Amino acid sequence: MDWLIIGGGPHGVHLAARLVGEGGIDANRVRILDPGERLLARWQKFTAATGMSHLRSPGVHHLDLEPSSLIHFAGKLRGRPRGALRGRYNQPSLDLFNAHCDVVIERFGLDSLHLCGQAESLKPERAGVRVTTNDGTSLEAERVVLAIGAGGQPEWPSWAPRHEQRIQHIFNSQPPSEPASDQRALVIGGGISAAQTALRLVAKGRSVELISRHPLRVHRFDSDPGWLGPRLMPIFKRERDPDKRRLLIQEARHSGSVTPSIRQALTAASSSGRLRLHEGTVSDMNVNKGDLRLELTSGQVLEGNHLYLATGFARCRPGGPMLDQLIDEFELPCATCGYPVVDTWLRWHPRIHVSGPLAELELGPAARNIAGARRAGDRLLEALA
Repeated sequence: MDWLIIGGGPHGVHLAARLVGEGGIDANRVRILDPGERLLARWQKFTAATGMSHLRSPGVHHLDLEPSSLIHFAGKLRGRPRGALRGRYNQPSLDLFNAHCDVVIERFGLDSLHLCGQAESLKPERAGVRVTTNDGTSLEAERVVLAIGAGGQPEWPSWAPRHEQRIQHIFNSQPPSEPASDQRALVIGGGISAAQTALRLVAKGRSVELISRHPLRVHRFDSDPGWLGPRLMPIFKRERDPDKRRLLIQEARHSGSVTPSIRQALTAASSSGRLRLHEGTVSDMNVNKGDLRLELTSGQVLEGNHLYLATGFARCRPGGPMLDQLIDEFELPCATCGYPVVDTWLRWHPRIHVSGPLAELELGPAARNIAGARRAGDRLLEALA
């Protein structure tokens, strides 16, 4: 095959569509390797787990080729539900976005390109890259794209025992279970996923305690839109030191933040008495007469019957041992943070390109987002020119 994309999430699907739809690559020469039973399986599972109603991204950021595609798609839907596109930025509902993704996958025949499996090793060779999967299958491709997200690395606090069934990370491999109607839920986290999880439980009639380490931070997007264009990106491009680029990314991203509409919904839920907001850090946890008992550093004690960890993902580089071995064996360049240092065309090796988190030292603060997938697609097409 000509191209093997490792990762069947939004980045992998969009890049495959770009290669086939714009790059002139024969679809029979492209494959997408992902362990899900279908493309976008992890994306759909995680977004469903939080109870997301609308994407944070504007309507021009999606997986199709033309920026206006999703909005045109929404306009053609019969019986389109009210609020499918929300606000001045036309932020799509999750249902609308997923339906549009299905259309993109069908149009370019991407389901037929899906190989179900997990990459375990990569070995560049003279004629291409050999990829070995978890079942021992050996694949060969002229070029590989690492479209790996952080979804396989949920952040699990040290104070939370992993063996307790009533403690679940919302981004675990299995969907989180629901507490009984008369039970109180504890949600840990200060970002949009924690807030959405709390609101989902409140909507189902549960009482919820939401614990955040910091006051709720309100931002419409998770980084300033200027980082996508000429207003702020020249600052990033002029800085050639990858370690200083990392600092720019950290300062630019609004980690652990919620949108204005989510903040408004939290306020309404709090006023109803179903939701209580707490600011503090958990210092200890124990089981008291069947209840989960959290002690905060402030001295406050909270009790509940079910604990949801909405603590995001580990900050280490995605890819784990597979990339560790690749870096060591082929001396691939990395910044101090461990992330790849790549060229303009997102090449980490003459035959290996990257996207998503692995590309952020080249693409900037928006690299992980859907907008970042589109920027990565632009770079891959430039590499083909």
